[in-house]
Amino acid sequence: MKKGVVRFLFLVLALCMVFQVYGAGKKETAVKTYKFVYGGSDAVGSLFDRTNFRMVELLRERGKGQFQVDWYPADQLGGDIDQIQSTIAGTQTFYGDVLDWLANWQKDFSVLGWGFTFRNREHLQKFLKSDLFKKMIGKFEKEHKVKYLGGTATQPRILFSKIPVRNLKDLEGQKMRVPEIESYLRLWEALGTRPTRVTWAEIYMALKQGVVEAAEGPVTAAYAAKLHEAAPNVTLTRHILSTYFIMMNGKTWESLTPELQKVVQEAADEAIRFCDSEALKMQNESIEKMKAEGATIIELQNIKEWQDKVREATNAMEDKGLWTKGLYDRIQKID
Repeated sequence: MKKGVVRFLFLVLALCMVFQVYGAGKKETAVKTYKFVYGGSDAVGSLFDRTNFRMVELLRERGKGQFQVDWYPADQLGGDIDQIQSTIAGTQTFYGDVLDWLANWQKDFSVLGWGFTFRNREHLQKFLKSDLFKKMIGKFEKEHKVKYLGGTATQPRILFSKIPVRNLKDLEGQKMRVPEIESYLRLWEALGTRPTRVTWAEIYMALKQGVVEAAEGPVTAAYAAKLHEAAPNVTLTRHILSTYFIMMNGKTWESLTPELQKVVQEAADEAIRFCDSEALKMQNESIEKMKAEGATIIELQNIKEWQDKVREATNAMEDKGLWTKGLYDRIQKID
């Protein structure tokens, strides 16, 4: 009887050991999951909003259950500066918008927010592929521990105003909305306006209430925000060619395996291609929709007076240290 009891106890002990080993093996092979927070600032339905959401979808689809992506559009996580700070700090994982915002951390990006810096979209694309830009963005990545996942040229920025603006004289003295980017403020000062800083989400009401009399922005973002309803005169100034880029918190990037880094990078590459392909199509559609909804579309007859006025102020901006002296000329030489 005692022998039977002993044999039974040995059997139970052996089974426990088997289960422990099996359980430990299962634990070691468990798939690690990552929780990502992705934020955007543009109005829902705009080009940048759609591109950010495309990135979210790709991460969810290709992460094979390892990526949980929480998506917060339209300034739900705060303004652009707040979101970039959060991405640097790691409380936010991804951010996508224009490169100009990085000027708040690295002055040379201010040149992207200066009027008529780029001749056309092709010129801007060449700059984004140049060694000059790679050095700029590489410095930002290193200093702020983030990962730049890529960028592209998108759409021109245009002007929205209460009264028709057909020349610089029409613009003189108007209360002009600008973002929290120094080069934008200096640009519109040079063009004769009275700049006022207002966040993107507040522009519509600022125009309605008379806090500002004019504003500017990328075509599709401005249409999605219904700026043409508050300021129905739309002047196709094309004073700045907008960029779009995606960045990721560096610590989170480094925590991924090489295989998962590849998944993230390929998703970003595809999202940026989507942005690139949709930019011109959505630009033309948005202008036609604004026109159909009652906006007056104005094509400038003398863009040269605007370009000359801005170029008169360019050297002064460099002397004030808005960006590194000579940077503007180096960009002009890119061909």
